Amino acid sequence: MELDMTQGSPGKLILRFTLPIIIGNVFQQLYNMVDAIIVGRFVGNQALAAVGATGTIMFLILGFMQGLTTGFTVLTSQRFGAGDQQGLKRSVGNAALLSILVTISATVLSLLGMKGLLRLMQTPEDIFEMSYTYICIICFGMWANILYNLLASLLRAVGNSKVPLYFLIISAGLNVVLDLVFILIFQMQVAGAAWATVIAQGVSGILCLIYIARRVPLLHPGKTNWKLHSIDSKNQIRIGVPMALQFSITAIGTIIIQTALNLLGSTAVAAYTAAVKLEQLITQPFCSMGQTMATYCGQNMGKRDLKRMKQGVHTAELFTILYAIAGALFIIQMVPFGVKLFVSEDIELITSYVSIYMKICGSFFIPLGLIFVYRNAMQGAGFGFMPMMGGVVELAARAVAAWIAVQMGSFTGICLGNVSAWVTAALFLFLAYWNLIGRKKDSL
Repeated sequence: MELDMTQGSPGKLILRFTLPIIIGNVFQQLYNMVDAIIVGRFVGNQALAAVGATGTIMFLILGFMQGLTTGFTVLTSQRFGAGDQQGLKRSVGNAALLSILVTISATVLSLLGMKGLLRLMQTPEDIFEMSYTYICIICFGMWANILYNLLASLLRAVGNSKVPLYFLIISAGLNVVLDLVFILIFQMQVAGAAWATVIAQGVSGILCLIYIARRVPLLHPGKTNWKLHSIDSKNQIRIGVPMALQFSITAIGTIIIQTALNLLGSTAVAAYTAAVKLEQLITQPFCSMGQTMATYCGQNMGKRDLKRMKQGVHTAELFTILYAIAGALFIIQMVPFGVKLFVSEDIELITSYVSIYMKICGSFFIPLGLIFVYRNAMQGAGFGFMPMMGGVVELAARAVAAWIAVQMGSFTGICLGNVSAWVTAALFLFLAYWNLIGRKKDSL
């Protein structure tokens, strides 16, 4: 089921590769969304706020790990495009060993520092213990998230975007069942939601592992490949670390926003949580297009076909803009229905908050979508530094907006923090892409 993206119509290939990723990302997003819906409906608004208050921390830690694992597999994608099967197998073994080392370190460090981080973020006292319980379980099960993301990225690196989707559908269904069992039957509250997520993610990762072992010999490292290779390690770290830092820098910006939000109280936090969950669901095609661009540009850079790579980016820009307009119009109209999925009390107040968020942020979905196109195109081509600096620009914009929001005590100001980050980062990444790739000659 491998897909060679170095030949054929770029538009058709991009759609063929992206659609399964979109569906898969939507199901992956349902992990957290189902947690929030069931917790909010059956445990209460404070529990929903507790889960939401940890969202930025999850993005910081798991985003860092996802950036690393995705970066580790860019080399695999490039070698697939170049037809270097032995080098491809060696890159797989190297990526696996690096991921194991990083997983152990990140799990220990996150568990040790979590209580202090929640205090630093001024998490409201009425939700502090629930937030701490939820995020510690998620961090303890970090291996499950990393296992799936690494193996799914390896499959996508060789053009297979369908199999990860199938396993995500299975695990998403399992997550819903476990949420209901743990929360409604065993009364485990937020801990039940966290364990349901970890178990479901673990199942999806193990299923990917079994599939690769049985059906994808191309991704089987030989006995001599199960050791750290200095050249491969250098290349994978060179790409993976900037990608990971870009995720973390972006996450730090959202933590700053979350800290400002926490000062407005648990009701505002619950409303923001519902708004962000709805937004993340509707914006998954942006993330999916980014993942497609990483594979598409990686394979074509491996073949040294810059003209074709730029054609694919232009096609992705068009698809992204069209979807951004449609997605914004849809989500703004769906606010009243969406809020009722998450809460059963203070509905009118929370709906007013969510409506403000969607009208402001939905109006700027175009720059948000283009961030993923330019950033992942550069990363797939092997450029890690400038995408990371895009995260720095985004962080600075969020920090300024958060400071203003705190001074005003304004929910609207917090929403504008997201918008300012998207616009500045999109502009920066467009200029960086044009400088690194857009102006270069069509052959390398």
